[in-house]
Amino acid sequence: MILGPELLLKFVKEKKLVEGLGERDLKTPEGAGFDLRLGEVYKISGSAFLGITHRETPKIEKVVEYKEGELRTIQIKPGDFFLVSTIEKVNLPLDITANFKPRTTTFRSGLFLRTGNVAPGYCGKLTFGLKNEGPITVTMELGARFVHAQFEWVDGGGTQYKGQWQGGRVTTTKREKQI
Repeated sequence: MILGPELLLKFVKEKKLVEGLGERDLKTPEGAGFDLRLGEVYKISGSAFLGITHRETPKIEKVVEYKEGELRTIQIKPGDFFLVSTIEKVNLPLDITANFKPRTTTFRSGLFLRTGNVAPGYCGKLTFGLKNEGPITVTMELGARFVHAQFEWVDGGGTQYKGQWQGGRVTTTKREKQI
């Protein structure tokens, strides 16, 4: 069952479910969750390895990051692919998971967001893939809402997230054994 804004705002205050929410979502959240904002943009390079027991993700370079009170933008040209992180951090208890959907203006602009599920027990910023699959260059402001987070109960309780991405890490520094 998807958790509604009234309950989510209670969990934000009592359990810090989401830290750093924008004023709009703290006062008048829309839909059945929270809109999250663009915080950091990374360019990837090099190579990657995804093995059975080990992995190594590409090298990253931070292109731009959100700074309170400063207007910063990024131009995303057709074909560009970036890793993007949120301003907000989540702190999921063992009985809640989160899933993500792009805001419609994101894909109406030609931007496709690659999202996933966040496991119970995860704490940290969220990172997604963002690709301009449209025919035009899109300018995005850092701090703009781009993804909608929905939170759901996990019947029977979840197990603690054990992965190496805990805390919002964006990439590996070398080949490492998977947990």
